[in-house]
Amino acid sequence: MQRNNFSWPVRVYYEDTDAGGIVYYANYLKYFERARTEWLRALGVEQDIWLRQHVAFVVTDVQMQNKRAAKFNEQLTVLSEISSLKRASLIFKQEIYNALQQLVCSAEIKVACVDPQQLKARSIPAEIIEVLTRVR
Repeated sequence: MQRNNFSWPVRVYYEDTDAGGIVYYANYLKYFERARTEWLRALGVEQDIWLRQHVAFVVTDVQMQNKRAAKFNEQLTVLSEISSLKRASLIFKQEIYNALQQLVCSAEIKVACVDPQQLKARSIPAEIIEVLTRVR
């Protein structure tokens, strides 16, 4: 893991594809989500623990561009970085590459911190801000 970039491998499963063996576009969002979750986990931010403290992260905006098709059984790499960190939200820049290092899909994903019981925005806890600031 580089200072501000996290890499996560993803294998394309049959269930991720349409009848022609091409990844269904919405599954790229799942790959991006997995990479963000694993990055936080690698940084020591366990979301299940924070959920018990009424801290959750929800996607509020997605800008995604599909560049080329990924196919069944391909090995992909998801790169993630934080492009913006605010008091109650952050923006991830994420890209998916194939084994030939060709860009498959890119996205900017805005994530907000919320209290899941009240369904209201809240500040990102200082402990999480501190961790995220170090990798920015």
